[in-house]
Amino acid sequence: MNNLKLVSRLQVLKNARRILKNPLPFHHENFEQYGDCFKVQLSTKEIVLFTRSPGLIKHILQKQHKKFIKSPLQTVDLAKYIGHGILTSNGEHWRTHRRMVQPAFHKKKLHNLMGVMREAILMELERIKPGKVQDVFPLMGDLAFQVVAKSLFSSSDIRERMSRLQDITEANQRMLIKEMRQPYLKWWYRLSGEINRHLQLAGEGKKLLLEIIEERRSSSVEIDDLLDMLLRARYEDGSPMPDGQLLDEVLILFTAGHETTANALSFTLFLLAKHPHVQEQVYEEVSMINFEDGNVDLVQGVMQLQLVKQCLEEALRLYPPAYVIDRIATEDDFFEGISLPKGTLVLMSIYELHRYGNFWERPLEFEPSRFGGADKKDFGDYYYPFGAGPRMCVGNNFAMYEMIIAIAEMVKKYKISSTLENLEINPLISLKPKSVPLLFAKR
Repeated sequence: MNNLKLVSRLQVLKNARRILKNPLPFHHENFEQYGDCFKVQLSTKEIVLFTRSPGLIKHILQKQHKKFIKSPLQTVDLAKYIGHGILTSNGEHWRTHRRMVQPAFHKKKLHNLMGVMREAILMELERIKPGKVQDVFPLMGDLAFQVVAKSLFSSSDIRERMSRLQDITEANQRMLIKEMRQPYLKWWYRLSGEINRHLQLAGEGKKLLLEIIEERRSSSVEIDDLLDMLLRARYEDGSPMPDGQLLDEVLILFTAGHETTANALSFTLFLLAKHPHVQEQVYEEVSMINFEDGNVDLVQGVMQLQLVKQCLEEALRLYPPAYVIDRIATEDDFFEGISLPKGTLVLMSIYELHRYGNFWERPLEFEPSRFGGADKKDFGDYYYPFGAGPRMCVGNNFAMYEMIIAIAEMVKKYKISSTLENLEINPLISLKPKSVPLLFAKR
């Protein structure tokens, strides 16, 4: 990797406690000290390249994506809990199943689901307690989970089972983070049986999903939801997905689909609470559209909420759910003086890139208007809220529609405020807030 600065294993061990809690300040210090690329020695054999270089990130995710694959952090460590679906696989397996899953997220298909989305959102928002400070992060987690559940499984009476699945996915994520940030303790996690206990939890989650899928099959009722689309998907030889693969894809839709959305909604609400002038502009916009009016087309209404969309885009810039993206070089490569030998693990810091003063004016400020101008396309090389290239998040439009409706419904009904000065973030598999205490006052 040429003459890039090396952060020694000793420095990593000295900062082990900090890194386990939140590695982002450690990353930032090294970027500021060593520049846009540096190496970290995790063991005598393992060296990782960290980068916030927009050129290198574009090179890996888009221009030369065929030379890079996802690392075992996802394809092995994460996959053992949520299976080998499109998020956690590489090569032909990924390409085949991406082609099968993609049609379910076509914009026309999603438009048919928007009424279901809004119904699930309104039901969850009934739990808001006006006049009382409330941590909205768990509320947004439940909201996003129910939206995915209703969109996948329509109106089946599955709330209790979905609640259990949510508990399982969150418990397994906490375990995985311990494994990833403390790889030197993996032997103990195996020996103590802790990993095995979480694998049993994952098995329980899959069993719950299989029960729901079997109920749908036995009903012989066709419902145009995401599950039906996956059940109708076919390989090139005309055969359907086997149950094991179907479970993996469904579980990944739950895990990735609800979590990143819950995070983004929570961060956006906090930013609106701290910027009341922007919140009032949003209120003026959403007040012009009445989703209750039978003559108002839900799709067209959502498309008109451009300021809401810009607020979400800006929140995703400041707090990108996928705050780091990993890739491994499958062959020797080279980029602007940086050698990338086969087997090089690259960690791309999207969090750093989105806050980099070289590319963004006032990078730490919440300014949704930056996404409203004609120059929005200029951000393309250093804005990756949903990844980029062929592996860009398949559910990005689903997430944006859902979040626009949720923010619009909340701001239309409530004035949101917070006495909290700064949010404490919690970088796990995705970037989460610790808690988001907000006050909702009826308008």
